[in-house]
Amino acid sequence: MSNNILDTDSEDELPPGWEERVTFEGRVFYASHDQHNTQWKHPVTGKEKYVRGELPYGWERVIQDDGTIVYVDHINKKTCFTDPRLAFAEPLKTSPKDFRQKFDGNSFALQILNGRDLTGKYAIITGASDGIGYETARSLAFHGASIIMACRNTEKAEKCKSNILKDRPKATIEILHLDLASLRSVKQFAEEYKRRAWPLHMFILNAGVFGLPYIVTENDLEMTFQVNHLSHFYLTKLLYDLLVSSAPSRVVVVSSESHRFPKIHTIEDVAEDSLSLPKDKYSDMNAYNISKLCNNLFSLHLNKLLAGKKVTSNSLHPGSCINTNIQRNWWLYRVVFFIVRPFTKSK
Repeated sequence: MSNNILDTDSEDELPPGWEERVTFEGRVFYASHDQHNTQWKHPVTGKEKYVRGELPYGWERVIQDDGTIVYVDHINKKTCFTDPRLAFAEPLKTSPKDFRQKFDGNSFALQILNGRDLTGKYAIITGASDGIGYETARSLAFHGASIIMACRNTEKAEKCKSNILKDRPKATIEILHLDLASLRSVKQFAEEYKRRAWPLHMFILNAGVFGLPYIVTENDLEMTFQVNHLSHFYLTKLLYDLLVSSAPSRVVVVSSESHRFPKIHTIEDVAEDSLSLPKDKYSDMNAYNISKLCNNLFSLHLNKLLAGKKVTSNSLHPGSCINTNIQRNWWLYRVVFFIVRPFTKSK
């Protein structure tokens, strides 16, 4: 007798007569219509799987009068009997040595958020009108979060908002002015945000500058240090209580692998009253490296302070030379980014 070989490229393909289902708690099981039984393990691979708890954004579980459960997709106006969470099922890890991961350096934000419902969550994203910030705002808005675009250029932010609303007309997006080169603007932003009585569940500190010559802000601070680190530090301090009262919440600091390379050998290498470089020792790359080191140290300490209050803080490296506009300040950086663009992430 020949073996019953399935004509498929997927090892997860079910044999005839089998159906994949999921419990309310998210554990996947398999039902055999021929044998009239159920089991937790896949009938072919023997693997067990699970899904995350909530339904994807726009979906609703409805129990009809006869007890039948159906799933309603309010965005696409469709109804089905299959739990949409099954599309995002993950293998159940059975050993601490199982290092499989679902996402890697090639994953996009929309892929990572697939199946998540962020309705009712409020997210501040600094620098949300370009690059990583814009893609973050777009992806979170697509999954139901209320987005606050904290931007210096509000006209550009309005165009970005319009682009998002073309694809998701019901997305909730607000724009508030924030100039990180001005501590006065930072304070005004925090006061305005509090005045609107919004909670704060996701605080994404993304905005930054790179490749600037030595420039002093209105606060008499070196520009790269203030924009990349100090103003974000100050803004977090002003919104600290709101993060705690909105818990569970999180802070995400966009840092860089450049944090490994600051040239600080003695205390004389930095200004007396800050970690910013004095003019006679300034280089744009070293200033950027120092600001990214400060990002990481800040995030680590913030997480330590807030860990017991259901608030987490993490820093991340978004990728090297990715396709954003951060290289705009010097032609040589623009050339380098252009050359490596085919080998880096686009969003």
